[in-house]
Amino acid sequence: MDNCLFCKIAAGEIPSKQVFEDNDVFAFRDINPQAPHHILIVPKCHIDRIENLNSDKADLMGKLVFTAKKIADEFGLKTGYRLVFNNGPDSGQEVEHIHLHLLAGRKFTWPPG
Repeated sequence: MDNCLFCKIAAGEIPSKQVFEDNDVFAFRDINPQAPHHILIVPKCHIDRIENLNSDKADLMGKLVFTAKKIADEFGLKTGYRLVFNNGPDSGQEVEHIHLHLLAGRKFTWPPG
């Protein structure tokens, strides 16, 4: 998508602090971190929201979670981490491109904000 911030980051048009990349997924540090480790994991293909997913993207969504696990292993996040998908403006989704937040490095409480 031409004006999508995350598509531009994944394409290298906007700099980021990349932590992972393969053919399908790009991961980078959030510019407004909510925890010592706050990494965004995004599919390279543009999908704006979860309700617009098709069944052909189910494996890709699983790959986002598995990528989070690989990153957590690489960073040694043994005491825990939180994975969050926000969907739509009421949830706090600020960029209309599906992305998974990996948050770690501090104790989290429940319920979240």
